Amino acid sequence: MVPMRIGIAGLGAIGRTVARALADGMPGLELACVAARDPGKARAWLESQGIVAPVVKLESMPSHADLVVECAPASVLDDICRPMLSARKKVMVLSAGALLPRPELIELARSKGGQIIVPTGALIGLDAVTAAAQGTIHSVRMVTRKPPRGLAGAPYLVENGISVDGLTAPLRVFAGSAREAAIGFPANVNVVAALALAGIGPDRTTIEIWADPGVERNCHSIEVDADSAKFSMSIENIPSENPRTGRITALSVLAALAKQRAPLRVGT
Repeated sequence: MVPMRIGIAGLGAIGRTVARALADGMPGLELACVAARDPGKARAWLESQGIVAPVVKLESMPSHADLVVECAPASVLDDICRPMLSARKKVMVLSAGALLPRPELIELARSKGGQIIVPTGALIGLDAVTAAAQGTIHSVRMVTRKPPRGLAGAPYLVENGISVDGLTAPLRVFAGSAREAAIGFPANVNVVAALALAGIGPDRTTIEIWADPGVERNCHSIEVDADSAKFSMSIENIPSENPRTGRITALSVLAALAKQRAPLRVGT
C-alpha cells in the first residue's frame, strides 16, 4: 500500500504531537511536510527531534501531501484550505469555529472533489449527534467551564470589559449561539462549532461559557433532544501545555488519521 502523505500546518502543541507520532510510525501514513509561521524555528525543532520532513510554504503543500492537518491560528484557515481543496485533496480542520463564517470553503470542497474533516477534538459523542441529525433534532445545548486562564484574552471578554483575573467564584461570561461564541472566543470553543456542524447548525446550537476558578480541566456538558433519542454527555479535558487546548485534542487527530487507512473502522 502506498502511504498516505500527511502534512502539518502549524507546529504548536498539537502539531508537534502529531508530527512525533507520524515520525514514530503510523500504519499507512507518512509525514510528508510541515508549514509554520517561523520556518527556522520549525526546522530547528524537527532537527532536535530527529524528524526528517521538509518545511514548505502553505501554497506548496498540495505538491507534497494528500491530507493536511490544520494546527494553526484560525486567521490562516483560508490559506491552508484553498490550495489543498482546489487540488482535490483533504484538510483536517481543528479551527472548526473558523469554518462557520466561511461556507465558501465547504462549497469549494464540494465543487472540486476535496474534503474537509473535522475531528471529534476535545468533545464527546459527535457520532451520536451526527446520527440523530439524520432524523430531527429539537435542541442542542452546551455548557463549558474552563479555568480562567484558559479564557483570558478572548475577544469577547476584551470588547465587553470582562475580567477573569482573581475570580473566587464561577462567572458566566457568555450565553448565546454557537456562531456568536465562535466569533467571541475563536481560540476557546472550537468544540461548539464542531457540535453545531454535526447537528442543527450554529444558530440553533446554544452555549454557556463559564470562567470557573474551581476547575482545573476544560469541562463540557451537552444535552441533545431529538426524535430518535434524548441524551446528555460530559467530558473533563486535561489542558495541554497550551491552557486553551485539551491534551485529548491531539489524540483525536491521531485517531482520525488512523481511520484513513485502518482495516477496521469503528464509529461513523
